[in-house]
Amino acid sequence: MATAQVSLPAVSPKAAPGLAWKAGLPILVWLVLVLYGYVFGSPSGLTMSAWLYFAMFIAVILGLILEPIPAAAIGLIGVTVAATMRYVNANIGTSISWALGGFSDTTVWLIFGAFVFSMGYNKTGLGRRIALVLVRWLGGRTLGLGYAISIADLVISPGTPSNTARSGGTIFPVIRNIPALYQSEPNSPSARKIGSFIMWTAFAATCVTSSMFITSLAPTAAALAIVKTTTKLDVNWIQYAQGFLPVGIVLFLLLPVLVYLIYPPEVKVSKEIPQWAGQELGKLGKVTTKELIMIGLVILALFLWIVGSNTMFGLPYFGTNFINATTVVLVGIVLMIAAGIVTWDDILANKSAWNVLVWFATLVTLAAGLQQVGFVKWFADLASAPLKGMDPVVIMVLLVALFYFIHYFFASLTAHTTAVLPLVLGVGVKLLPAAMVAPFALLCVYSLGLIGILTPYATGPSPVYYGSGYISRADFWKLGLIFGVIFFIGLVVIGVPYLMNVKL
Repeated sequence: MATAQVSLPAVSPKAAPGLAWKAGLPILVWLVLVLYGYVFGSPSGLTMSAWLYFAMFIAVILGLILEPIPAAAIGLIGVTVAATMRYVNANIGTSISWALGGFSDTTVWLIFGAFVFSMGYNKTGLGRRIALVLVRWLGGRTLGLGYAISIADLVISPGTPSNTARSGGTIFPVIRNIPALYQSEPNSPSARKIGSFIMWTAFAATCVTSSMFITSLAPTAAALAIVKTTTKLDVNWIQYAQGFLPVGIVLFLLLPVLVYLIYPPEVKVSKEIPQWAGQELGKLGKVTTKELIMIGLVILALFLWIVGSNTMFGLPYFGTNFINATTVVLVGIVLMIAAGIVTWDDILANKSAWNVLVWFATLVTLAAGLQQVGFVKWFADLASAPLKGMDPVVIMVLLVALFYFIHYFFASLTAHTTAVLPLVLGVGVKLLPAAMVAPFALLCVYSLGLIGILTPYATGPSPVYYGSGYISRADFWKLGLIFGVIFFIGLVVIGVPYLMNVKL
């Protein structure tokens, strides 16, 4: 879900009881599971260390869902307990090396770097300018406005891993001014004039773009690290983008039309909107030198992501696979500092970036621990029994569906990823032919952005658009189900045959 900094609110006498039960419930569940293990023994097939690790892991997941303290702190507590108690490895030195292993994961640092990269969009004003330019070009008709909003999100998504910052922090502040041009007011019947259409299109679009790139959704880093640990599949930036391309193109192109038909606006033509966008652009003034530099850096990063880690391309002297995707981001950060777009103090002050670094590094480690203590294999053996004998494609679709729709029970994409992905992958590895494991794993990871559409709490931007007042509670749940099913159908109908027949 949101990757923005999570801070602990001031505790008032009224708030303290709520905070207490949120902190107490994970501890209580942990104690119950630990006592069960010592009284009745660990389940057959699991060592006591594995059971105790599982008890700690469940407490961490509950903590991530309830968030009595910041999520990064919860993850750090988890790895510290596991390392101190030596659940994963009895050797003291190996145990601490395991605990710190997530901090060496390149994908985690890729997301950290992309957070810093996204600062450039905000500091230079480039993100807002892109959105306004597209609105001015395409906003003459309401359907065109829907495409303008979607394209604006797409353009900045490769360098903005927080969909909350991208959609809630860049797109929403621009589009929230549009409904008033037509007296379309929140929390009123006039919301359906144009405001409801705009808000749902923006929200649905960011769910699609969140699945398109490794760097467009922060939990993707943790998911791919889990995939690498479980299946040995190592996916680079361009391979990831290629894998989702057919699904992404179809969903992206159809999305504004589908919203237009399913949740139609009353206003069809919007002549005032391009005029308003032009006025806002006038206030921004001419494109600045720093904006031009930022555009150049974005183009450079995209070029290097595509060319630098793909064996289809080769450059003189460098050859193929000459630069890692994480290295590209580090180069971008250095150039941004050199050009004065961001300062080192800006980076130090970016709490969201440092928070997500600790958060995902610890969660990657904890999820890998499930595999190392043998819990994933044990669970896979147990859960795979009812599915044995089914067609492998049916098994794959059922497991993806389980991973997808179980998100109704989660308020965090990260908690969902950490808790469910290792177990579902374990079952898939157990039952599916080797050739189908990679497509299956990718389908699960690609679903992470799409499932944000399901509920008002499913992903970071959800509360932003739900709280706008333009989409009623009933409409939000209804549309979430409708578009959630549409997205799932697109994922499996297009994604399954494509991923099973293409070599990334």
